[in-house]
Amino acid sequence: MAPSATLAVDAKAKALQAAGEHVIGFGAGEPDFPTPAHIVEAAVQACRDPANHRYTPTGGIPALREALAAKTLRDSNFSVTPQQVLVTNGGKQAIANAFAVLCDPGDEVIVLAPFWTTYPESIALAGGTPVMVPSDERSGFRSSVEDLEAALTPRTKALLFVSPSNPTGAVYPKEEIEAIGRWALERGLWVLTDEIYEHLVYGGAEHHSMPVLVPELADRCLVVNGVAKTYAMTGWRVGWLIGPVDAITAATNIQSHETSNVSNVSQRAALAAVSGGLEDVAMMRAAFDRRRQTIHRMLNEIDGVVCVEPEGAFYAFPSVKGLLGKSFRGHRPASSGELAELCINEAKVAVVPGEAFGAPGYFRMSYALGDDDLVEGVTRLARFFAEAQD
Repeated sequence: MAPSATLAVDAKAKALQAAGEHVIGFGAGEPDFPTPAHIVEAAVQACRDPANHRYTPTGGIPALREALAAKTLRDSNFSVTPQQVLVTNGGKQAIANAFAVLCDPGDEVIVLAPFWTTYPESIALAGGTPVMVPSDERSGFRSSVEDLEAALTPRTKALLFVSPSNPTGAVYPKEEIEAIGRWALERGLWVLTDEIYEHLVYGGAEHHSMPVLVPELADRCLVVNGVAKTYAMTGWRVGWLIGPVDAITAATNIQSHETSNVSNVSQRAALAAVSGGLEDVAMMRAAFDRRRQTIHRMLNEIDGVVCVEPEGAFYAFPSVKGLLGKSFRGHRPASSGELAELCINEAKVAVVPGEAFGAPGYFRMSYALGDDDLVEGVTRLARFFAEAQD
């Protein structure tokens, strides 16, 4: 298995910062805000309660599973029971458990590219085969039913669907989600849909949950979510998997041998998060929206860079193909990976190259960092790229 490219870039940036370098990091996909105070306080109180010092059910503490079912109805209009919810150690474990349940050796899973780095590794670890369906800026990084049909084979078991998208920020409109869901239903496929960025959409974009738009698909649909992005809780490691009871039971059995229950303190913090209001979320979304507009404008002002306006999550995904093959301080990068290496070494700016997401020729740049650092980082890139020579 390959290591996480996003975590590797973030680790290198932090190592340079620790060595005294002023590196601007666009690598890590995590909010720069602290976890809201009422959530932290819930965790403090949980630490003092001896009930949280012991094992709890693998599937999650009952109060949290009930709250997650209520939150799903509130936010997505998707009605589920607590028995359909498995609390996991972050969204990554939810994804890994889901593919472990779905995939037999040789089963194929359609993955829409550009994709988050963890998806294909989780599929492969479960014995499945990821089948990539590429897209680019011409379609707004969205795949059509025709694209999916072309990737279908007798071994296709599932479709992985993500909106809003990491790494592109693309958000599928309602009618496209419904069309894709009906296609999967007609083909007898399972769908794993990752909704962790559900609250981070901007402008006229809207989030829609596939099993709500296509209710008949609910018995073959698994939904991944978590508190990390919405509530600035990446380090707390709480995600969840929603689906049919038999699939959730199987995933819970797997988790009982992997990790048992998620940290009780983190679960209590998550309970406070999903049971509370969305005022803190609205504040963070407004800041991300402001930064989104800034990074989109600044990147498109750089010769050789083209950036589609992101509609969700907190990533820009600019094409840097116009800069490849040019000379920078004696180096002539032939790939976005080589160009990204130059950016951190020469401009002290950390970005994740598109190769990590199945899309060579692009950068993923998280705009979940302070406004001043964002402007300084893109300005450094603009100055460095201006040195390009044929």
